[in-house]
Amino acid sequence: MRIAIDAMGGDNAPDEIIAGVLESIELLGENDELILVGPQDVIEPQLPPLKSREGAISVVDAPEVIGMDEPPVESFRRKRKSSIAVMAKMAKLNQADAVISAGNTGACVAAFQMRMRNLSGVNRPGIAVVFPTFEGPVAICDVGANIACKPINLYQYGVMAKMYLKHLLGIENPRVGLMSIGQEDAKGNEVVKKARELIKSDPNMNFVGNIEGRDIFKGVCDVAVCDGFVGNVILKLTEGLVNGLFKAIKHELLTEKLRLAMKFKPVITRIYRKYDYNEYGGAPLLGINGTALICHGSSRSRTIKNAILASKRFYTEKINEKIVEYLSQTSIRTNDE
Repeated sequence: MRIAIDAMGGDNAPDEIIAGVLESIELLGENDELILVGPQDVIEPQLPPLKSREGAISVVDAPEVIGMDEPPVESFRRKRKSSIAVMAKMAKLNQADAVISAGNTGACVAAFQMRMRNLSGVNRPGIAVVFPTFEGPVAICDVGANIACKPINLYQYGVMAKMYLKHLLGIENPRVGLMSIGQEDAKGNEVVKKARELIKSDPNMNFVGNIEGRDIFKGVCDVAVCDGFVGNVILKLTEGLVNGLFKAIKHELLTEKLRLAMKFKPVITRIYRKYDYNEYGGAPLLGINGTALICHGSSRSRTIKNAILASKRFYTEKINEKIVEYLSQTSIRTNDE
């Protein structure tokens, strides 16, 4: 399998990206190849001579970089030699089986969708993030790819996230909930109300109805469906809350006796790792005709390593083929408003 990684994506590029690639080498198969995409004169000096797996890492030159604060679509069209644009073209030309970036999310979505196109039957792609909770993992889709959803988009997010959880995390019949401002049928805007009817009309969907934000961490559902605006707010709020809580716990422990703080350190470390996004690597862009993972902008080497392993599982489990098969068998029309 050929996996292309954006060497210049994210706040800690290229050092952490390259380190993550090097860490993952021994975890891959003999036929796997990692392709670092970015300025060749920057990347190659940082690659040490490999003691094993000769040819396992290659470099594709992409001299331009799309900044995190640049307008996504305009930057992608203007910077055709950027790492994101080059990766997308490689996927289109079948020169890469998977692409990974911690760079500008909007640019990634635009590039991958324009070059790789959508899967058959999919209207708009969505980013699915897995939240670790005390009751088990919960996938939220979408968290930023599409902020102006139609009901059919929300229905398809439910389908795609369901297939993702079923075949990658082993949840046999994922429960699907629709994010709203109340559990009652009458709650929500018109898009949510129409999406509810679409999801409810699918007999193969284990639909639990409307859910509220607090339900995500209560074990009410395995998949939470929402538009990209709502999903991104949930994602960033949760990140901030988790970081804030751990800082507060650390502060309180340090104000106590050092002996007590050291006693609880292993417990806190285990909990933090369990709820750390770095452990889950990247979030798949579901619905495009290929394998693409978008990582957090502050990704570290561990994030990239786990994203590489996750992309291989996504590819080998043929998630896209399973999504297309499911949608081809449903009677729900793709042009529903």
